[in-house]
Amino acid sequence: MTGAYLPRVMDGAMRRALGISGAVMLEGVRACGKTRTALEAAGSSVLMDDPAARALNDLAPGQLLIGARPRLLDEWQIIPEVWDQVRRAVDRESAPGQFILTGSATPADDHTRHTGAGRFMRQRMRTLSWWEHDPGLGAVSLSGLFEGERPAGEPDALTFEEVLGRLLRPGFPAWCEAPPEDATLLLRGYLDEVIRTDLSRLGGIRNSPAVVEALLTAIAASSASAVSFQTLARDLAPIAPDLSAATVSRYVDLLARIFVVEWQQPWAPKLRSRARLRTSPKLHLADPALAAVALQAPLSSLRQDPATAGALFESAVHHDLAVLAVAFGGRIQHYRDSNGYEIDAVVVHPDGRWGAVEVKLSGARIANGHRALTSALEQIDGEPSFRLIVTGTGPVLTLDDGTVTCGLHRLCP
Repeated sequence: MTGAYLPRVMDGAMRRALGISGAVMLEGVRACGKTRTALEAAGSSVLMDDPAARALNDLAPGQLLIGARPRLLDEWQIIPEVWDQVRRAVDRESAPGQFILTGSATPADDHTRHTGAGRFMRQRMRTLSWWEHDPGLGAVSLSGLFEGERPAGEPDALTFEEVLGRLLRPGFPAWCEAPPEDATLLLRGYLDEVIRTDLSRLGGIRNSPAVVEALLTAIAASSASAVSFQTLARDLAPIAPDLSAATVSRYVDLLARIFVVEWQQPWAPKLRSRARLRTSPKLHLADPALAAVALQAPLSSLRQDPATAGALFESAVHHDLAVLAVAFGGRIQHYRDSNGYEIDAVVVHPDGRWGAVEVKLSGARIANGHRALTSALEQIDGEPSFRLIVTGTGPVLTLDDGTVTCGLHRLCP
C-alpha cells in the first residue's frame, strides 16, 4: 500500500482499546485499511499470509508473538491457533496493549466465541466515510450533538451531481482516488472475487456464483428497506426457484462473516401508542459504491433514477454514522412500527442516550423530513438527545425546535 496515511476515526478507538485491553481484534471487510491502521498503532508486526509465518509457527509455536508491543498479527484467521497463543500470553503478562489481531473473516468454528472474554476487545472497521475522505469539511459533530452542540447556519451545499460522485467513489483507501471508470472495474473485480473465491474459502455451503451475485444485487436494491430471508428468496426465484429462505440465511451469514454485508438492527423503545414494533432488520453492503456496482447503476443511470440514488444515499448515511459512532462506542439501529412511522437511523450511545436521524437526498425535502421525524418521535416514550436530518444537497441549519440538518459531507465525529 502506498501514499500518505489517511487518518481514520478508528485511530482514536484503537488507542483507547489498547490502553485498557490486553489484545484488540480489528475486524472488517477486506481492503478497508485495517492493516495500515493497525500498523500505525503497532510496535512490530507479522503477516500471517506469508508462508514463512506458517512454517515458523509449525516449527516453534509461540515464536510469532515475539516482538515489540503492541505486536500486530495481520489476518490472524489464516493461522487460527495463534488465537489461543495470544490468549495465554495476555493471561501471563497481565498488561494492556500487548497484541493487535486483524481479520477479514471469521473462522468457521469461530475460535473467538468463548475464549477471549475479558482479554480481547473487538473493533469493527469499515471503508472510508465521507468525512475521512475530506476531513476539512466537517461542521456537525455527531458526538457533539449528544452534548448539546448545535451548529450555526452555513448555506454552502453540494449539487446533485456532486452527491452522486461521492456515492460512486470507493471507500476502499487504495482506490478512493481512482477515476470513475477505473473505480467501477476495481469494484466489479472485488465483487467477482467475493462471489467466486472468498465464500468458497469459508466453506459450509455449496457456492453457486450466479446465486451469490443475484443475492448481492437484491441486498443492494433493498438497502433502505427492512428485509427478510423470505423476501430475498423471492427476489432470487427467477434464477433459483427452489432456493429456500434457510439457504438464503446461510449465504447471508457467510457474507456477514467476511464483512461484505452489515445488519442494521431494529431499535425497541418504549412506545406511547399501542402500535407494535416491527422487528425486521435492514441489510447493507459494506460500501455504497460497491452497492452501486452490484446494481449496475453508473452515474448516467443514477442521474435519471432518484429512487435508486436515494436508497444508495440512505445506505451511505448508515455507513458513515456507523464509522463516526466508533469515536464514542455507539451503534446504529432503525425504528419502524405497525402504524407506518419510521426513523431511518437511531444513534444509540453506550450510556443509553439516543439520537434520531432522518435521511433525505434532496435539501428541498428538509421540511418533509422534519414532519416525518416529528411524527415518529411522538410515538416514542422519551426524548432524543438530538434530532438530525442528513441530506445530500442541503445546507447546515439549526431549526427553531433545535433539529439540526446538514449535508452528509459536513458530518464528522
